[in-house]
Amino acid sequence: MTDPGSIAPNPASIGRIPAPPFARLPDPRRLFEARRERLEFLAQTSALAPYLRFIAGIAAGQNAIQDELPEPQLPPADEIDRAREFGMPPLDRNRIELDDILSETLSRLFDAVRPLAKPDEAQAALDRVSAAEPAQMRDFVRSVLADEIPADALAEHVYVAAGLQVHFARLAAKLDKDRLPRIGDGTCPCCGGPPTSSLVVGWMEAEGTRYCSCSLCGTLWNVVRVKCVLCSSGKGIGYKEIEGGPGTIKAECCDNCRAYVKIFYQQKDMALDPVADDIASLGLDLLLKDSEYRRGSFNPFLLGT
Repeated sequence: MTDPGSIAPNPASIGRIPAPPFARLPDPRRLFEARRERLEFLAQTSALAPYLRFIAGIAAGQNAIQDELPEPQLPPADEIDRAREFGMPPLDRNRIELDDILSETLSRLFDAVRPLAKPDEAQAALDRVSAAEPAQMRDFVRSVLADEIPADALAEHVYVAAGLQVHFARLAAKLDKDRLPRIGDGTCPCCGGPPTSSLVVGWMEAEGTRYCSCSLCGTLWNVVRVKCVLCSSGKGIGYKEIEGGPGTIKAECCDNCRAYVKIFYQQKDMALDPVADDIASLGLDLLLKDSEYRRGSFNPFLLGT
């Protein structure tokens, strides 16, 4: 006898596994607050504690300055459609202008981090970048967006990068995730940025799926596992890790392009953050520094390492 209150399963859906989403857009509010929490937790047991707390303070500032910030404007709809048609990111890093909204975002970020405890050199760099003329600030912005940071001004560019992360996360959050183009394994579909690291996630709809994390806007995009996210080679992929570690952080090394990008097994530890844990696992970078593999990802808070 059939229970009239029950719902019969659809035979067509039996055995169907939902496809993981291609991309997950950032929540600018949650993004920086979660990063701050993770950095402060990691600082409790890390030899890098002073630096982790400093970056935690920057993350707190990135979150706080969003209050009453003017809303950034996306490119016109026809430009976004044209970019999608040609397989280009809707947020063109090469066309970002130092407009009033970006200028205010940077200014607020500089003010927010001024009270943080920091070395004298870092404070001097903050003073210099805060006093920069518009033309010089445009140069700072262009260098960060091109991932080409001059060695003699690393600290200044860290502050600018932090402000740009806020600006681009707020822009990316306004996009339609279902209309993003797949550009390349190592290229953010929102802004064209390189990855900071990749995550094997434990989300219900994407258990065991790998996502790259954008170093600029914080967007996550799906990339097949056991495949180099830089050159897309599926051959000669190996993994390095700190001996005796928990097995949640490894360097995915590619024999084809001789580079590595860290991979975090978030399904084993949901607290892993693509930026915070990249910094805290600096020991893995040092282990590989004199190896045949170069670091292939970008993290503005690890410049000069």
